[in-house]
Amino acid sequence: MFEELFSASALSALLQVLMIDLVLAGDNAVAVGLAAGGLPPEQRRKAIFWGLVAAVVTRIGFALVTTQLLGVIGLLFAGGVLLLWVCWKMWRELRDQASAEEEAAEAAMDSDPATEPKVKPKTFRAALMQILIADVSMSLDNVLAVAGAAREHPGILVFGLLLSIALMGVAAHAIARLLHKYRWIGFVGLVIVLYVALHMMWEGHRTIAIDLGRTAEYNAIVPDFADITPEDVAQHLRTKSGGGGH
Repeated sequence: MFEELFSASALSALLQVLMIDLVLAGDNAVAVGLAAGGLPPEQRRKAIFWGLVAAVVTRIGFALVTTQLLGVIGLLFAGGVLLLWVCWKMWRELRDQASAEEEAAEAAMDSDPATEPKVKPKTFRAALMQILIADVSMSLDNVLAVAGAAREHPGILVFGLLLSIALMGVAAHAIARLLHKYRWIGFVGLVIVLYVALHMMWEGHRTIAIDLGRTAEYNAIVPDFADITPEDVAQHLRTKSGGGGH
């Protein structure tokens, strides 16, 4: 058992999992921090805690049915669309908060209480809903990526999922606190989450063409730089068959 754990393939899988977790857990933490950032400190901690609980449940659940998930055509694309919706909601909140801060600054200069901005505070329920949707979308991306690297080593797969959740929790608290001091960080974080959503949609729509056996038709209508290459097809098929590939 220990020989298998410290074999070359296991160590290689572990390194891949660590790299994937560092990247994807950071993205997930940004999404959770953004969603919880508009809440009071006590509710913020509760939202992040329940977000972590949801992340544990969804990632373990997805990990148990990874083989079936890999067989669902268009699942990654659908996850990207969900995350895109979360981005839109977050952008509206950041925009409203920025407008409120400008109005508050003007009201302070005028010293006119009647001009104080009226901003609807973010509710715990709204923040938790955004966190749950982001968890589902990003957990899907994380599990598929980690499973591709560690399919033959279930212990490393579990370790990778737990590590990503721990990293996400620590980073999400820090990001949520920073958002109260530096509002512009929210817009930077939003760009990161938007990139993840668009990347999931991009990769997802290409895997749809591969799964349906329509790569030739796909390549005929897209620019040359966007062609699905034989290497892309082989990579996708290796991932689905459990040979790794992220």
